[in-house]
Amino acid sequence: MMTLRLFAAKLPDVPMVAAWYLADLAEAKGKLELFTRRSPQRLKALRENAMIESAVSSNRIEGVEIEASRAPAVVLGKPKLRDRNEEEVRGYRDALQLIHQSHQRLVVSEETIRELHSLSRGRIGDAGEYKQRDIDIIERYPDGRSRVRFKSVPANRTPEAMADLISNWSGVLDEARLHPLLAIAAFNLDFLCIHPFRDGNGRVSRLLLLLQSYHLGFEVGRYIGLERVIEQNRERYYETLEQSSQGWHEGRHDPWPYLTYLLFVVKSAYQELEQGTRSVQGRGTGPRG
Repeated sequence: MMTLRLFAAKLPDVPMVAAWYLADLAEAKGKLELFTRRSPQRLKALRENAMIESAVSSNRIEGVEIEASRAPAVVLGKPKLRDRNEEEVRGYRDALQLIHQSHQRLVVSEETIRELHSLSRGRIGDAGEYKQRDIDIIERYPDGRSRVRFKSVPANRTPEAMADLISNWSGVLDEARLHPLLAIAAFNLDFLCIHPFRDGNGRVSRLLLLLQSYHLGFEVGRYIGLERVIEQNRERYYETLEQSSQGWHEGRHDPWPYLTYLLFVVKSAYQELEQGTRSVQGRGTGPRG
């Protein structure tokens, strides 16, 4: 059973660490407008850097890598692309641009999710199409061993599951009983457990995290790459996702490891932005001759 549906049925008892994160994020959200007034030129550089970091990190988490020296040109410029990896990084850039520029009109819908997947996969092959066969999430070890980490929703039930996810999301927002950041994190967990696409689910989940954060007023992803923060804590990402997905199909899962992890990611991004803008302010307030 989906996390959002469980939360809609009964408001959860929020663990202390998650409550602390929520309190800190409420304060950080209030400060963002002040931050953005301090140094417009610095913030322009932060936006460009966040675009590069987001596109490169989100793909690198999935094993799609490009030369570091090529990243600024691939993401911000228009050079001839060398290979499929660069095409996917450029495609993710296109999805990011859509969100940054048009988030106010982009509703969270199956159509939007398919479009983000299509863009991030370079509109090639089955981009934008739900999986056609059942897919197990496999963990492979350096010594050649492997294990099934999670069995996703079967292909023939994926359209229904996605429709339910969107409905649950709208219902939770309409009721306004659940903290919006918890709703975002729960949606993210449910999306990853459904695993609607053959490939690219992790990247789409991170694009949705950015889009939904925009919708609910948490705009730090414009200046700090949330994907890069996730990559820097990738072991914790996989660990908490596995912990919270166990028992998901039966509604017996514990969502809090993964939900708390995503709160940590957003808080870390806000902390980094605050530190960066403070350093800019400090350099600009010294004595004048």
